[in-house]
Amino acid sequence: MENAPTTLTTEGVIENIIYFNPENGYCVFSMADDESENDRELVCVGYLPDAHEGESIKVTGNIINHPTYGRQLSVSSYTKTLPKTERGMEKYLGSGLIKGIGAGLSKRIVKKFGDKTFDVIEENPLKLAEVRGITKEKAMAIGAVFHEQAELRRVVVYFDKYGISPVYAIKIFNRFGERTIETVEQNPYRLADEIQGIGFKTADMIAFKMGTAENSPNRIKAGIRYVLNLAAQNGHTHLPLESLIRNTGTILNVDEDMIRDMTAQLAAEQMVYCEKKDDMVRVYLNIYYYAENYTARKLLELNKTAQSVPFDFKEDMAYLENTYGIKLAYEQKTAVKEAMEQGVVVITGGPGTGKTTTINAIIKLLETEKYEIVLAAPTGRAAKRMSEATGLEGQTIHRLLGTSYIAENNSRQIFEKDEDNPIEADVLIIDECSMIDILLMYNLLKAVPHGTKVIIVGDKDQLPSVGAGSVLKDIIGSGCIKSVVLSEVFRQAAESDIVLNAHKINRGEYPDLTKKSSDFFFIKRSDINDVVNEIVGLNKTRLPKYLGCDAIKDIQVLTPMKKSPLGIGNLNVVLQEAFNPKSPYKNEREFRNTVFREGDKVMQVRNDYNLIWNVIENSIEKDSGTGVFNGDEGIINKIDPVGEYVEVVFDDNKYVKYDFSQLDELELGYAVTIHKSQGSEYKAVIIPAFNGPALLLSRNLLYTAVTRAKELCVIVGNADIIKKMIDNNNEVNRYSTLIDRLKELNEYI
Repeated sequence: MENAPTTLTTEGVIENIIYFNPENGYCVFSMADDESENDRELVCVGYLPDAHEGESIKVTGNIINHPTYGRQLSVSSYTKTLPKTERGMEKYLGSGLIKGIGAGLSKRIVKKFGDKTFDVIEENPLKLAEVRGITKEKAMAIGAVFHEQAELRRVVVYFDKYGISPVYAIKIFNRFGERTIETVEQNPYRLADEIQGIGFKTADMIAFKMGTAENSPNRIKAGIRYVLNLAAQNGHTHLPLESLIRNTGTILNVDEDMIRDMTAQLAAEQMVYCEKKDDMVRVYLNIYYYAENYTARKLLELNKTAQSVPFDFKEDMAYLENTYGIKLAYEQKTAVKEAMEQGVVVITGGPGTGKTTTINAIIKLLETEKYEIVLAAPTGRAAKRMSEATGLEGQTIHRLLGTSYIAENNSRQIFEKDEDNPIEADVLIIDECSMIDILLMYNLLKAVPHGTKVIIVGDKDQLPSVGAGSVLKDIIGSGCIKSVVLSEVFRQAAESDIVLNAHKINRGEYPDLTKKSSDFFFIKRSDINDVVNEIVGLNKTRLPKYLGCDAIKDIQVLTPMKKSPLGIGNLNVVLQEAFNPKSPYKNEREFRNTVFREGDKVMQVRNDYNLIWNVIENSIEKDSGTGVFNGDEGIINKIDPVGEYVEVVFDDNKYVKYDFSQLDELELGYAVTIHKSQGSEYKAVIIPAFNGPALLLSRNLLYTAVTRAKELCVIVGNADIIKKMIDNNNEVNRYSTLIDRLKELNEYI
């Protein structure tokens, strides 16, 4: 049996701060006894958000022996104490803790006031003006800093009793300042609305401990907004009032009439938007209502204001064929014609139907007229494919717009590009538009000036966007924007069983699973453990050998599920053990039951507009910027246990540092959900087919997974499940009103 850790409580002065992370307050420092004249020092590590050299402190923690750094005290709790001796006071004030007080001035202050120095600063700071070199303004500033530090210490201690870590206590203090405790006690649910990482359930727990009544108006209002946010996470831009009331009542366990009244009050306070349509009331979070209205209006205005490009059908088609060798089928020619003539056009089609060739033809004709063309896509991988296919620079929509300011809770971005600072382009071509949610489309269109031609490209049969809305399908379904469907599969693409089977699946037909194909095959396994073992073997050895590729970078396991033995949770653990097992030569960090290890494949799982990235090539920084986005994939390059960060390398040598407290933004990426794979392509994909929830066994989910494969698609499992998925064409309807907005406004614009 291992010896129990040694617990130590001690007081002293912070002599030297070895490392400090301002984002989360993690600190490594040495401490000496305040009364001692010798050099005895103890190295301490822990979360001390307001630590400063020269401060007196009382700490409690466990003595640990770090393999590299030796004996340390891992601090579990601490309190700041003011030095009791003149020597300690002088050192505290001269530490640089208070701007403008150096060693000389510190000595004069303590000489003047002796052991009453801190009483003077806290209770009567104007008396400091009696010391040579201190004005009345400076005296008051010293008192203010002294007071502010005391308030932060009080806030950290206050939230500790609710289980809120110093990391979040700092975020809360930075948001509310000196009124933090007062603000939270008045309405603890503001934490859920305004602090990233603190959700409704945490705020509700704090409120409960404070004695907030179950039927408190603040609680009910927060619950309503929580349910609307949950709906948005599931793709809905609004909820019918009766659904909202029912769902909120289930979560809060309060009377439905009170929920109805509080919904009306939120609408009166302009916190939500209620719209009556026929016999139904729709309830929106404001941003989604405004986004749908603006998107509809702007699309229709652009369709009217963009000028037609000079175009002669016969001559231009001959020019494309004779000059560039581009020969188009009838549907493609129609798409080119509409792109030239319309202000806004949608070009949609499945794999192998010639979308890329069509876009290249459009670009060549536009270039002859000297039009300035901008290419964009929702993800980095999709943008990179655009660049490779067209020869022009493609960029992500986020990078095109440029992030200029982030809301306090990091949940809303404001872009540099907008109506006052628009994108400079004659033509904007946007690819993979099935992935674009209503908020991203809203922000993009805000930056598109009138007169700009917009070409929207995507596959309408792919899964809808992860975010709220049904943008591409609503635009097509409205009939208000010209749409061209490419359906003919071309000869070269038709030689691919990936392409043929994808189209079969989309039509509701079963692929031939017995065919000996070079790029699409099925492996029958009836036991779930056999499926898991087969996936590991294929991923680690058989497919890399067959394709001559890198298993980590080029092969991706795609699964419909998060849970179950074939969900991403278990598959990532199994694949991590196969590819990157525990090693004394690799640092690792456990976070919420996930072990992250150097060398692991990871995926970003939410948009973070604040994260800084640096492009590094040959140890030289080539570029930098901010923003890492949902679905970005990378490799853990380094885990620093002392600096408390994880360094990830994403595509294009983008290096990003994540503080340990930010690891909820990452998941292991050996296996990812099919939803998360949208916009990406892989040399090979492996798809488990086994029984699960009907909602996750659908045709468009299987279709999306198969179309992620460029060279090889392998399905492992039960053939009957594949048939079940193909038969299930019942898509989950999203509450979205963009289609209605387009139809209504089209009569007036």
